[in-house]
This record gives sequence, structure tokens and C-alpha cells, in this order.
Amino acid sequence: MGVCDAMASNAPVGKPTGMSSPHLPKHLAKVAGIDSTVPAPPHTKAPLAGVPAAAAPADAAPAPGALITDRLAGWVSDLTTLHEFTERLIRTATLDEALHEVLGAGAALVGARRGMAVLEPADGLGPTSTVGLGLAHADLGTIETVPRGTSSYGRLLDGLPDPADPGAPARVPDPIAIPDVRTEEGLDPRHREVAARLGYAASYALPLATEEAGRIGAGVWLYDEPAAPTDRQRHLIGLYGRFATEHLARLLQVERARVQVSTVAEELLPSRLPRVPGVRLAARHHTGPRGGGDWYDALPLPEGALGLSVGSVSGTGPSALAAMGRLRASLRAYAVMEGEDPVAVLSDLELLLRLTEPARSATALFAHVETARRRIVLAGAGHTPPLLIGERRTEYVETSLSAPLGMLSCWEAPSVELEVAAGETVLLYTDGLLRRTGDPIDRAFARLHAAAASVPRTDRDDPGAIADHVLRTLLPEKLDPTVEGEDVVLLAARFD
Repeated sequence: MGVCDAMASNAPVGKPTGMSSPHLPKHLAKVAGIDSTVPAPPHTKAPLAGVPAAAAPADAAPAPGALITDRLAGWVSDLTTLHEFTERLIRTATLDEALHEVLGAGAALVGARRGMAVLEPADGLGPTSTVGLGLAHADLGTIETVPRGTSSYGRLLDGLPDPADPGAPARVPDPIAIPDVRTEEGLDPRHREVAARLGYAASYALPLATEEAGRIGAGVWLYDEPAAPTDRQRHLIGLYGRFATEHLARLLQVERARVQVSTVAEELLPSRLPRVPGVRLAARHHTGPRGGGDWYDALPLPEGALGLSVGSVSGTGPSALAAMGRLRASLRAYAVMEGEDPVAVLSDLELLLRLTEPARSATALFAHVETARRRIVLAGAGHTPPLLIGERRTEYVETSLSAPLGMLSCWEAPSVELEVAAGETVLLYTDGLLRRTGDPIDRAFARLHAAAASVPRTDRDDPGAIADHVLRTLLPEKLDPTVEGEDVVLLAARFD
């Protein structure tokens, strides 16, 4: 009968001849990742309330194999707990979410009620973050007033110099346990003062570090009474901490890549919008986590005119960003040369795209604005229609159905002409705004229209306030840059 069969049937497992003491077989301990030298916790059952426990016979001896079964049950329980915690951790998608999960799991593993986690990569490239469990923001600030070189988490983050090689990176200290803050020797007086103020009596600090990931942070758990984790608890939190560090390191790489992509995207777009008499401009751009190819532009043209454009290149990542930069720069040149004819501008852009980017397609909209007459001539290539927002009307501009650039052998579509009243705003946007809602396209258009129509009167004179209101109304809590989704671009032009 196998070990599992014996556990399932509760039958005692016989002890082989010559076995001096029960223990988990080495091959099982290795697979489980559990240190067989660490004693398993007792699994005795407490008597029911009001029912006295039966006294054990004085001469009773453990049944053969009972200790092995009890120890196996302890290890199975520990592995189940670790599995549950790591499964919950792996589902986190942001650094702050992961840090909060690490805090909660660590508190359960070491038997603490409160704690804090600090993200501070040793390479100094960031990002950094501090989150708490059962601690307010002011409490975290109070803990951080303890001199860094004397606080347990500060020593873990700074590391210790290697006496044999002073020039080498500081090594990571072992976990630091302070069983009783009041009696611990060598503590800074500020440490005792903060502990008394926050009402904790002991702490256990764990470095978040591995050889592969390096030092990226530390976790500290606080006890209300003098206490310290048992050997078993230390072993379990050590196993969990190594896995958590690797997961945090992966999220750290993703966040750094996202920031780099976002920075490149912003550098490829206008650093500031031009000031043109009679028109006030505002733009909003949110880059998706993988980096898309959405753009916007506004450039002064001859004879006091203004060119407005928005567009989106297919694909994501650095290659899409590079293609977007090339396309936007080309559109600017075509706009200066023949901006009065938006169809010619987009036709030239389509030819360029087909010759130089044959594997890509793009949507685009270009508008030539005569600011003095508030007259707009525009053309679109597979792009979403502009939205006209005013006191007396909120409506989409009627544009002809057309294919995206690069989809047909020869692109062509008629232009549209409209006149804008004083006080009205033209809102240009990319389809990422609609896709981010998660709704079918017709419902997304309806929601965008409703959001624009609900702009408060006090905000209608400010194009930036109009764009912000539309974003807040259409995408509440959905503009977190780490949330999976496409770029979002809005360009608002308010006519005086």
C-alpha cells in the first residue's frame, strides 16, 4: 500500500526494521520543497467545548507509523497553504497589488496582524513604493523616521558590506527577528519610541531578494505582543518570500518597460500645442501597457490656418511607435505643402505607407481649419468621426465611409466641410477611446455622445476640462496605465 493510500484509509504505516525515528523520505521532501530537518507542527485535536478530554492510558504507546502519518499531514497542510498563497500572488498584475498580497500572506504565515512592505530595487532605477497592512499612511511615515541604519527593513534594503571584497555589492542580511522591542539590545531609542506609539511589541523582517533578482525590497511584520516566528514559520515564509521576489522582479521589468515605452511615445508627440488666434487647444494621451501607435498633432499652416490630425498605426510595441513617428512626421510635411486639400494629404500618406510600410495599415483624420471663418475641411481614412460639442447641439460630424490607409491599392474618399459656431468645440479622438470601454462599438459611440452632452456649463469654455470630463465619464477608473488596453488620444479644439 502506498503512502497516499495509507493516509486515505487512516491505516497505520508500518515502520521498517532498523528505523530509529520516523521521518519523511528524502525524495518526497525534495519534491515538496520542505526542509525535513524542521519539525512539523503538532496536529492534535482540542476537545469540544464542555466535553472533558479522555485521559490517555499511562502505558499507551504511539501506534507504528502514527508519527510518520502526522508529520506527512503537517507537510501536506503546509504545501496546501503555500500553493494557495502563491496562486493568489501570481494573479496580481501590478507591483502594489503584489506587495499587498505578499503582506497578507506573510502575516498569515508568521502569525502577525500588521506589517509593511517596501519596494526599493538595489540598482536604484526604481520604481519605489511602500504599502502597509493594518497601518495608516501616517503610521508608515512614523516607522520611516527610525534611522535607516538601525531599522530592520533599512538594514535589509542597504545590505551588508563584504569584508573579503569591499568593492563588491553589499550582501543581503538574513531575516531579522526582534522578539521584544523593550528588551532588545542595541536598538535605537527612536525605534522603541515608534513601537510604543504604534502599539507593537515585536517584529520580523524578511529580505525580498534572490541571487537572480537581486535585492528589490523587504517585508516587515509587527506583533502586538512579544513574539517570534517558530522555525517552521520561518521556513515557510522563506519559501514564499523567494517565490514572491521572483514574481515582483517580473512585474518590475514589465513596469520599467511600460514607462520606457510611454516616455518614447510622449517624445514622439508634440511637446506643446500651438497658440492660434480664435482657437484654444487641449490634448490628452494615455499609452497602453504595450505601447500603441496612436498620435495627435496640431500645426500652424500658411495664411493663418491650422492643421489638426489624429491617427493610429496598427500593431503595438517599439516598432509601432517608430512607424507612428515616421507617419506623423510625413503627414506634417504633406500638410504644409497641400493642407487645403485634406484628401490629397491622406492620399500622399497612403502612398508613402504602402511603399515604406507594406505590412502595416493605419487610420487617420486630417482637418484644415480656417480659424477666422471657423470653417473646417476634413477627410478621414477608416477613422472615427469627430464630435461637435456646443450649447445647442452635440452631434457627430457626418463623414463618408472609407477604408484605412494601406488596405486598398489606391485610397480615395471625399472631404467634408462644416462651419463651427462661436463657443463650440470639435473633439477628435482615436478608436482606443471606444475600445477601452469594452462595449460593442454602437454602444460605445452612444456612451461617448452622452458623456460629451453632459459636460457642465462651467467647463464648456475650457477644452481641457471638456476632454477630462469625457474621459472620467466614459472610462471611470479605467485609465490605469498598467491595465491591458489600447492607447487613448483626444484632441479638443474650442472656437472663440
